[in-house]
Amino acid sequence: MATPPKHREALVRAAADLFRRQGYAATGLNEILKSSGAPKGSLYHYFPGGKEQIGEEVVRVGGQLVTDTLTELADNHPDAGALLREYARLLAGWVSDSDFHEGSPITTVLLELAPDSESVTAAGQAVYRQWTSLLRDSLIESGVARTRAERLAVLAVSALEGSLVRARVERSGQPILDSLGEVADVFAGAIAAAAVH
Repeated sequence: MATPPKHREALVRAAADLFRRQGYAATGLNEILKSSGAPKGSLYHYFPGGKEQIGEEVVRVGGQLVTDTLTELADNHPDAGALLREYARLLAGWVSDSDFHEGSPITTVLLELAPDSESVTAAGQAVYRQWTSLLRDSLIESGVARTRAERLAVLAVSALEGSLVRARVERSGQPILDSLGEVADVFAGAIAAAAVH
């Protein structure tokens, strides 16, 4: 009899929450099991690679959640700067609502496992490529040259991840709003310059 898929999802959600709050290394498999409510056999059924495989899946799933949010925002905000400002507002609110205990759904795992874990590193690279390409494409649609758009998208993703760390340390959403707001201004300048040429 196969283990119900709900246990797999519960394990990933529990692991993501624990990793965000206390780190990958500080989280044990028994904690993940207890928090998820899943039977022990389901952990090894879905994740025969153990904790590292769970970490990889947390990066994939967490990254996809951000991608989905950015995609939805891009559909409603064709201007890349407006998209980034709206995401900053959402992100600052989310971090504040967690009382600054939660940060990026992927950063903690990547900081602790990359580059030593090839599978986790590859998952992180794929996620960052998704986020970067989404922002790059939004800039290209606004007339920014591809190379410039790629660099600006990398800047935005880096500012996003870094500002989350600062927000937690400072217990304020302001670093997110300030950092991504500045990058949004740079986006606007690049779009304006592209329109002149």
